Amino acid sequence: MITIRPYRPGDRADVYDVCVRTGATGQDASGMYSSDDLLPDIYALPYVDTEPELAFVADDGERVVGYVIATADTRAFARWFSDTWWPSVAGKYGGTVSDAEAGILASAADPERMLVSEVDDYPAHLHIDLLPEAQGQGLGRRLIDTLRSALAERGVRGLHLTMGADNINAGAFYRRLGFTELASSTDTGTSFGMAIERS
Repeated sequence: MITIRPYRPGDRADVYDVCVRTGATGQDASGMYSSDDLLPDIYALPYVDTEPELAFVADDGERVVGYVIATADTRAFARWFSDTWWPSVAGKYGGTVSDAEAGILASAADPERMLVSEVDDYPAHLHIDLLPEAQGQGLGRRLIDTLRSALAERGVRGLHLTMGADNINAGAFYRRLGFTELASSTDTGTSFGMAIERS
């Protein structure tokens, strides 16, 4: 039976692994870039290191098979990522890289990418990933509901996320949960927002 629980420091390696194994629009991204560290260094590890209290995992009793991770304040997180986190890991990446990797690195070096135009209405943002074997069991909804409760306890007014515009299945999932598409969506990325109800 898979349970949802708060993140623990011992889960860090599993979170890294899930991030890599779902990093190609839900498929395995192992070996796609010069280092498998690339995606976790941008989209997973900074969140669990700086705001572990907003990280929740799906645990099958042997390992973590999915997670939702977030920041409550995207503006503050973007500053910290740019000033502290990215300089500490960026030295691992350099030399000749693919166009796709160059694009990811350029994005990581630009903290403004995190600031959708609606960020003040939806100040928190999330990343969620589940291994294929953990999908289709309602775990995504349970993870996001758990995160929403944690954000409500903090008085956070709204939550958003951005995903590739071609990720049709993910878009349908977010709509089913009550997220609505934001005006900041583009041809390449779709942004969704949800108000957080105070409990």
